[in-house]
Amino acid sequence: MGDRAETIGARIRYWRMRRGGMSQAVLAGLAGVSQSYVSQVESGRKAVDRRSTLVAIAAALQVTVADLLGQGSETGDPARERAADCVPAIWSALIEIEDGERRPLTRSRDELAANIARSDQLRNRSNYPAMARMLPGLLLEAAAVGGTVLAQVAYQASTCLRNLGYRHLALNAARVAVAAAEHAEDQAWLGASRFAYTQSLPIESAALAARAADRSLAELQTGAEDERVRQMLGQLHLSAALTSTVSGRSDIAQDHLVEAAREAATLGDPPDGAGFNGCGFGPTNVGLWQMSIAAESGEPGRVIELSRTVRPQVLTASIRQSSYWLDLGRALTESGRDPEALAAFVRAEQAAPVPFALNPLAQDAVVTMAQRVKRRAVPHELRLLASRLGINLAS
Repeated sequence: MGDRAETIGARIRYWRMRRGGMSQAVLAGLAGVSQSYVSQVESGRKAVDRRSTLVAIAAALQVTVADLLGQGSETGDPARERAADCVPAIWSALIEIEDGERRPLTRSRDELAANIARSDQLRNRSNYPAMARMLPGLLLEAAAVGGTVLAQVAYQASTCLRNLGYRHLALNAARVAVAAAEHAEDQAWLGASRFAYTQSLPIESAALAARAADRSLAELQTGAEDERVRQMLGQLHLSAALTSTVSGRSDIAQDHLVEAAREAATLGDPPDGAGFNGCGFGPTNVGLWQMSIAAESGEPGRVIELSRTVRPQVLTASIRQSSYWLDLGRALTESGRDPEALAAFVRAEQAAPVPFALNPLAQDAVVTMAQRVKRRAVPHELRLLASRLGINLAS
């Protein structure tokens, strides 16, 4: 296997050898997993299925999770390369805004609103490279207006940067959004901005992200009569549930899930499939997060069971539909149901091609399936999917 087929396992082996030739047994002991598990992951015969495992292995190797995922260091993906050209300008705009500098507005408010709506449409379609091209100028124009306008555009920037793998810059953008929402005293946008902040924190900071979500939940209670705020309260409960699971607090995670489900039951799914700021909060979104949490808990059977009760097509955001198929595909892979997993991965790619292509967990699952059939002919559909991910299965 070649091209962009370097897996998480290959990176683990690379860093293990860089650490004085640390043995698999030593790494396994430090990370709290078995030597057999490390061996299977490194050989590509097993995919890493939990964020908490990545955190433990990264800590044992004294690297970041981003190092193991290859985020920020690998090239070769056309979508990411197109976006990368715009990232320095986005970073510069964020620095300028954080430093308090403001340029005069160069377009009408109506033109600005139309461009913000266009950027939001691109976010809804997960077209992050096209968003990245718009964001440098859009951020500076929004800063000239400030308030909720800046909060919305900075939120868009945070989402875009995070999904392109620039999590550190996504955090900067989220902070800009929080400051703008606080200045505007808009509880709904403050909730959205706080959600963006928790989403942008690195995986290693899962416990911090859970605490940040808790603080935001307490802060937003005064605006809970506003339906928009209630949607963001629900989203923050879901974020806290996942980050609590990653940090080993399943009891707290369950409490947050119960609260999110209660809020969702009273609100229902958004009639337009989007809801406030496109968050899509409602029973369907709760089901999607439950699938992700079950995956993080190492329960592929539970993921498959939940998938039968969730209809992701009722939500308009392509990233949510892709998330459903990706979580299901990984669970099916873990369960050895490769033909069904392949079909799910193809659906995930169709829903949101750019995020799927950039997802190291998706790449690893594809390599794992190929490794399992290497003594037989690799199915044509699997070879095609791998090729679109930049993975060469020929060798």
